[in-house]
Amino acid sequence: MNISRENLGDLDLSIKIEIAENDYAEKVTKQLKEYQHKATIPGFRKGMAPMGLIQRMYKPAIVGEAVQDLLSESLYKYIEDEKLEIVGSPLSNDEKTGAIDFAKNTDFTFYFDAALMPQVNIDWSKVDAKLCSLKVSAKDVDTQVEELQNRFGKFDTPEVIGEGDYVYGKAVELDKEGHEKEGGWSTFVSFPLADMKDPEIAAQFYGKKADEKVVFNAAKAFTPSQIEKNFRMDNATAKKFKSDIEVTISGSSHITPAELNGELFEKVFPGQDIKDVDKFRKALTAQIEQANDEQCRLLYVSQVRKQLLDHFDAPIPEAFLKRWILSRGDKDLTAEAIENEWADKYLPSLKWEFLDAALNKIKNIEPTQNDIVDYVKDILRKNDTPKDDEDEKQADERLEQTARSIAQDRKNVQQIVDKLYVENTFALFKEQLNPEVEKVTAKEFNERANADTEKDK
Repeated sequence: MNISRENLGDLDLSIKIEIAENDYAEKVTKQLKEYQHKATIPGFRKGMAPMGLIQRMYKPAIVGEAVQDLLSESLYKYIEDEKLEIVGSPLSNDEKTGAIDFAKNTDFTFYFDAALMPQVNIDWSKVDAKLCSLKVSAKDVDTQVEELQNRFGKFDTPEVIGEGDYVYGKAVELDKEGHEKEGGWSTFVSFPLADMKDPEIAAQFYGKKADEKVVFNAAKAFTPSQIEKNFRMDNATAKKFKSDIEVTISGSSHITPAELNGELFEKVFPGQDIKDVDKFRKALTAQIEQANDEQCRLLYVSQVRKQLLDHFDAPIPEAFLKRWILSRGDKDLTAEAIENEWADKYLPSLKWEFLDAALNKIKNIEPTQNDIVDYVKDILRKNDTPKDDEDEKQADERLEQTARSIAQDRKNVQQIVDKLYVENTFALFKEQLNPEVEKVTAKEFNERANADTEKDK
C-alpha cells in the first residue's frame, strides 16, 4: 500500500491511497474459508461447497469490505502519523477515483480531498477590553436577604388576593376598543404585586378571586425588563409594548418571610456556624462578590473573544468546508442553502472554532475529564454526610466513584464544562493581556452586558 499527498493550495490538499491485492489478500482468504465452513448451499452438505463457488458468490463483497476497512484505517493513521491538522474529515473524490469494481479488479486507487486548519495569528495588541469590577452595596445585600427570607418563608394560597401576593393568570392583549386583539399577545403570567410601578394598578387586584378579571396598561404597571420577563417577550418588543392587558386570575400565593435567625442562617450556609445578622450579611456579601466576579469574567471573556474575532484574517478553505457541511448535514440541506447562509451562519461559527483551536495551542483551555470529575467531587463533598463506618480515605473514594459516574454523561455536566472553559479562557486572557480593572455600577454592567448580547444578534 502506498499513500501520498499533493498540496493544491495553501490549505487544500489531495490524498492518494493505492491498495494492492497483497494488502488485503490474507484477510479475504480467511473470510472465504469461514464462509465455506458455515455456508449452506443447495446440492452440497454444510461446509462442503467448493471454494470456487464460494468465491464467485461472496468474494467481491468480502474484498469490498476488506478494502474499505483498510482504506479508512490507513487514511486516518496517515493523518495522525503526518501530524496533519485537518478541518472536519477527508471527503472522497469520486471523480478522480472513478468506478470501483471489486469483482474484476485486484488493485485499487482512491483519492480524498482534505483541508488544513487555518493558521490563526492572534494579535493581543488589538484587544482593549477592560475587566469590570462590581462593588457590593448594602442595598444589594438587603435585596438578597429579602429574597432568601421569601425563599425559605411560609407559602400559602389564599382565596382572596391581598397586598404583596403573587398573582397567576392568563393575560391577553387588548385592542383600542377593549376587546381581545386579533393576533395579539397571549400568555400565562405570574408576578408579585409588589413589582408593579403603579400602586393603584396593584390595588385593583386586592380582594379579587380566581376567574375574576383585571384590566391595566402594561407599560404603566411594569418596567420594560419586567414586561420582557412576565410576558416572555424579547427585549426590543418589550420596550415598545404599550397595550392594555386583561388578566384572568387563576390563583394567587402569599409568602410569609422567614425570620432572620439561626434557623435561616443554617439553611443558607449549612455547617458555617453563623449565629448573628452581621456575620450572615458578611457571608452574603462574599457570596455576591463571588457571583459578581464570575459575571465580570464571563463578560470579559466574551468581549475579548469578539474583539479577536473582529481581527480574524486567516485564510479559510471555503470550498472544501461547504462540501464538508453538505456531506454531514440533513437530507434536506442543499448547496444553495449553505451558500445563502454562509456569511451569517456558517462562517462566524467556523471562525469561532478556528479561534478556539488557536487559543488551545497557547494554553490548554479545554477542560479535561479529571477537571470535570474534581469539580463534581467538590460539589458532592460540600453536601456529603460521611457514613459512620467509613474513614476519610473511604469517603474520598466513594465520592470519587460517584463523581466519575456522573461525569460520564456529558449532558449531566455540560454547565460545569462551560463554566470551566470560561475560567480557563479567562486565565489565559488575563495572563496575556493583564487587563485594566474598571469599577462599574450594576446599571453600567448591565448596559455593557446587554450591548455584548446585542452584538451576537
